[in-house]
Amino acid sequence: MTDYKQLNALALAYVGDAIYETYVRDHLVQNGQTRPNKLHHLATHYVSAKAQAMLIQKMLDEDMLSEEEQGIYRRGRNAKSYTSAKNTTIMTYRMSTGFEALMGYLHLLKRQERLEELITWCLEKAGEANEG
Repeated sequence: MTDYKQLNALALAYVGDAIYETYVRDHLVQNGQTRPNKLHHLATHYVSAKAQAMLIQKMLDEDMLSEEEQGIYRRGRNAKSYTSAKNTTIMTYRMSTGFEALMGYLHLLKRQERLEELITWCLEKAGEANEG
């Protein structure tokens, strides 16, 4: 059994990216979006580095994360990535990597209830930001 607490933060982010995007896609389709071009456009409001950085900052501002979760976020944010940020600042890109690392961590530890609690909150916040 892998000790996910010791797993490379970029590996956590790799998993978290896929998990979060799956939830976003499910959310969009369940809310009646079915056209592929429209789905892709709407999904970027949730899964872009800018959106993820905004969401993790709100979580931190609202003191939603445990010390452990904050630590995982910081590990992801501070990880040395060999890919560069596209269309965003390095800080935004790093914050989104931390966001994804947290999602991957919760998923791999099978903390489904907590994962879904945070993702549901994110979907609501990102949806509000998209409307306003």
